[in-house]
Parts: sequence; C-alpha cells; structure tokens
Amino acid sequence: MKKRKEIGLDLEIDKLTNSIENVKSGDSFQTEISMLTKIDLKTVTKKNDWQFNWAKEYKFVNKEVYKLTIINNLNIIQGIISLEVKTDHVYMHLIESAPFNIGKKKTYLGVPGNLVAFACKLSFQRGGDGYVSFLSKTKLIEHYEKSLGAVHLGKHNMVITTETALKLTNKYFK
Repeated sequence: MKKRKEIGLDLEIDKLTNSIENVKSGDSFQTEISMLTKIDLKTVTKKNDWQFNWAKEYKFVNKEVYKLTIINNLNIIQGIISLEVKTDHVYMHLIESAPFNIGKKKTYLGVPGNLVAFACKLSFQRGGDGYVSFLSKTKLIEHYEKSLGAVHLGKHNMVITTETALKLTNKYFK
C-alpha cells in the first residue's frame, strides 16, 4: 500500500469537558470509545460529509481506528481517531469530529479533547507512560500548546508528556 504523506492534525480543541457537552443545553453525556467496525465505514464517508477517507485508514495494519459514541446512543459516531502504538508512545495519525460537531452550529463540545485523552489513556495502557505524539499544522501549534498542554519539539512535531496525559486522562476517564 502506498504511504500517505503526513499532513499534520488540523482540528481545533473546542473545549476540554468531562465527557461531551451539548452546545445548547450544556448537558453532559458520558461517552464510550470502541474500535471502528466495517459496518461503521458505510456511514463515515465523504458522501456523508466526513473529511477523511476512513475506509482507507481502516485498512492499515499498523493503525488502530476508534470511534467515540454516547453511551446510550452507540449508533451515532461523534468522532474518530486513528492511532499507532509505537514501542514508547502512541502516535496520532488522524482525528476528526463528526460533521455535525464542527463549526458554529455544532451539536457537542469536547469531542476532540475526549479523543486525545483516549490516546493518552491508551499510551498508559500499552507501556508508553502517557506519551502521545503528532504532527500539527503550523497555524495550530500554539493552539495545541495552550489547549492540550502539548510541547512543540520543532517543525510540526508535538508531544503530550506524562504529566499532561495524566491530567487529560483523569478529566475524561475517572
């Protein structure tokens, strides 16, 4: 399979919440993160306004693709993340909020933060001490430093360290 050029994450962290939060009511909803399935791939398409080709991402054997859902509403995907477990950390390849969670008319806040916190949790579980790395678009480097506490390592490289990963993990996964 042809290697895709890494483009860097291009997703704003709208708010760090304890789960996800309805924009209009302010109500919080507990979430669940599970593996994306082949059946899910039928709904997360460009035709349905998803930005990335998740079917293509799903085929990479070195990547794990997860979906975020609300506990009592498992059929509606709120966001997706593609991760690669390395020997000493987790690498975030792609992250995307559902089309209805983007822009001024979004339904829920906290989806991107929830997914990043999950990447940190997975890093702790798989022996990476919470370390998560990713590439960032230039315009979002400062945003990720402020919103996530990520450290800029130079060029587009960013990392979330153990201390910050603990804060994110504890916020979303009590």
